[in-house]
Amino acid sequence: MKEEFFIKRINSKHIGDDGAFIDGKVYASDSFFEDIHFKREWFELDEISYKASLVNLSDLIVMNAKPKYALIDIGFPKSLSLHEIKLLASGFNKAAKEFGYEIIGGDTIKNEKIAISMTFIGESKRPVFRKARLNEFVAFTGDLGSVDRDLKTLLRGGKVPKTSKFITPKLRDEFFYKASKYITSACDISDGLFKELERISKISNVGYEFLKKIPKNMGCSGEEYEILFTFPKRNLSIISNLAKLTKTKITVFAVTKRGKYKSICKENHF
Repeated sequence: MKEEFFIKRINSKHIGDDGAFIDGKVYASDSFFEDIHFKREWFELDEISYKASLVNLSDLIVMNAKPKYALIDIGFPKSLSLHEIKLLASGFNKAAKEFGYEIIGGDTIKNEKIAISMTFIGESKRPVFRKARLNEFVAFTGDLGSVDRDLKTLLRGGKVPKTSKFITPKLRDEFFYKASKYITSACDISDGLFKELERISKISNVGYEFLKKIPKNMGCSGEEYEILFTFPKRNLSIISNLAKLTKTKITVFAVTKRGKYKSICKENHF
């Protein structure tokens, strides 16, 4: 619980969501470090920088913010060749082009391993926070569990396809931007579904009545970067139609109720 302990030492009303919403802008930051979040043998260098970008973009998307600018702080070993550094840069540029934002600066340092920290600035006229209401449907996008499975395969020395969500997360930006006006709360599933449910529970003072059983391997799978969200029951048909329109699978699995919820998963951090 060191992450939560540290965060509680910082006094700010803006902490608690996927990003900080201030005066129409959303600020989000995330890190992607070698041998903590990935091993070099698992990724091409451009895949490393591309995934680092997507991980940060996920935070903006679930707050209904469009990315505008990014800052990159990166440390890399002296042993990296100019060609390899060019590959790293190409992954950052690929994400910026696809999602329409500008990389405006940052810092570079020498480091023993690849270490990436990115800060994004987005704009939102109607931000979505983690504050759910009582008697709402709870849902998530996509399928869960494959990232945990693929990570275990890699740790055993096996290989996974390039289409694996562990290699390239699938962001649901098209669906969420269209559906956001009908959604009450949301967060990305970075630390596992059950952990994100606990976060919304604490912030919103709600518990859950499960309509479907979620297996532990699905509920504890981290780095999925699917979207967990709640919405008024009256919006079910609209949400379902927007999911079909954008070819996004959604699973409605619970209803918010009075109470508390505690995750059964081990911490993914440290």
